[in-house]
Amino acid sequence: MSDVVKKKVSSGLDVLVFYIFLSILLITIDQFIKKVVVENIGLYEQIDIIKGFFSLYHCRNTGSAFSLLADKAWGIYFLSGISLLLGVVIFVFMIIASRKGMKLISLAFCLLSSGAFGNFVDRFLLRYVVDYLRFDFGSYTFPIFNFADICAVVGTILLICIIIFASKSFEEFWNLLFKKKVKDAD
Repeated sequence: MSDVVKKKVSSGLDVLVFYIFLSILLITIDQFIKKVVVENIGLYEQIDIIKGFFSLYHCRNTGSAFSLLADKAWGIYFLSGISLLLGVVIFVFMIIASRKGMKLISLAFCLLSSGAFGNFVDRFLLRYVVDYLRFDFGSYTFPIFNFADICAVVGTILLICIIIFASKSFEEFWNLLFKKKVKDAD
């Protein structure tokens, strides 16, 4: 194996280890914050941080984003399955991108999978997701969310930016997924 190939493989493994560690760290932070909220803020209790704008508000979400499927008894099981499936698939995407040293794509998938797994842990163990970040804009309250949701949204935005502004990089990743050979420009 040539030195260039060895360096590329070594670099890819280093990136992989970093993003696996980062994913575990983000999931741990999410679960830690939720534990602190549950232990220190009563259910449906609000602590104002910026009065009339930002508060910590402990609530339970048995649905997905915007409480979709919250009123369905089977919804939490369906959402748990979706969270687990998406989390695993996206984590595999992160591994593939990391092994090839694609740092930004790896970061996007790391954030996405961390968000999916963070909320999956809640759905699996509690049968609901602990939400606590509340923003009010006059009489409108934005849907209450948590750290895992932030990870998923930031990962999604990053992935969209990569697709739009670094399309060649994303195309290279896409070709890796489907084993499409890229023709060398001679």
